[in-house]
Amino acid sequence: MQEYELSVLEQYDIEVAGTRKTRGAVLCDTDRGLMLLKEVKVSEKRIPALYELHEYLRDQGYIWTDRIIRTKEGGYLAALEEGSQYLLKSWFQGRECDIKKPAELLAAAGNLAKLHVLMCHELPGSVTPGAHLGEEYLRHNRELKKVRKFMRGISPKGEFEAAFLKYFEQMYQWAAAAVDELEDSDYDRLYRDSVENCCMTHGEYNYHNILMLPAEPFTGGYQHRKEPYHIAVTNFEKFKRDVQVEDLYYFLRKVMEKQGWKVRLGDNMLNAYSAIRPLSREETEYLRIRLIYPEKFWKIANSYYHSNKAWISAKSIEKLHMAIRQTEEKKRFLEEIFSYRL
Repeated sequence: MQEYELSVLEQYDIEVAGTRKTRGAVLCDTDRGLMLLKEVKVSEKRIPALYELHEYLRDQGYIWTDRIIRTKEGGYLAALEEGSQYLLKSWFQGRECDIKKPAELLAAAGNLAKLHVLMCHELPGSVTPGAHLGEEYLRHNRELKKVRKFMRGISPKGEFEAAFLKYFEQMYQWAAAAVDELEDSDYDRLYRDSVENCCMTHGEYNYHNILMLPAEPFTGGYQHRKEPYHIAVTNFEKFKRDVQVEDLYYFLRKVMEKQGWKVRLGDNMLNAYSAIRPLSREETEYLRIRLIYPEKFWKIANSYYHSNKAWISAKSIEKLHMAIRQTEEKKRFLEEIFSYRL
């Protein structure tokens, strides 16, 4: 156990038998079960509301979330002298949702709907509203044009810059279309109602934060159980008041990018969600607009602009070509699922 881990864990009323590294955190075997320790940089004002969210969900019978463990002094965070802050949470012995298994993806989509039904509730503490999508898209479009202007001034141009400039107009057409569609939609009312009614999003609902846990079998084995696992949802630190189907859009987009925008799978995921929490016309419209925007293209451009441009990795070039290539696949998806044509 490293010295900083010891200094932090001493602030909790637990006995630690051992620790091991995991993605960006430390797993701890304790006398109170498996726990996860991670450094956090979120505002301290948000943590009490996060704690209350977990407690509220448990009170509603939704027990499959990580849960903040309070320090001996009753605090939500443990701090070291140099100022770094740590969060200790109860954790689960499970594996990440398998993106190659449609059954797990459909179960995760349905599980998100169950969460959303519960997550319209006013909590004590500060729950930040999400950014207005119109302002966000206008800013993204300005950034895309800034990147193009910068690249035009480069000589000689590398493979990344050449591909970006070649396909810029084609990709920007989608970005501009999303802004036009948003302005003609009922988004403003949907956003306002969501914020005023304290509807909350997870903020990062992806397969990394969805854990599949083996369920205890009934006598006679699993064959009588509909699902041989529970689903645990972790890492709510980016939760906010916002249009809830933003989570569905984010989860769907991440899956579709990995699965090549398979129409049948995407349709089944939407159906799995809406079977539990039916989508309104405004929410369906919102999903369509979110999918129209070339978010992957913008993310790659933004990353490029804020990186060391003297050397562009082969992975960045591959991601750019992938984003451009998948636009055709996404176009078919939008046509078949939402009857949208650019």
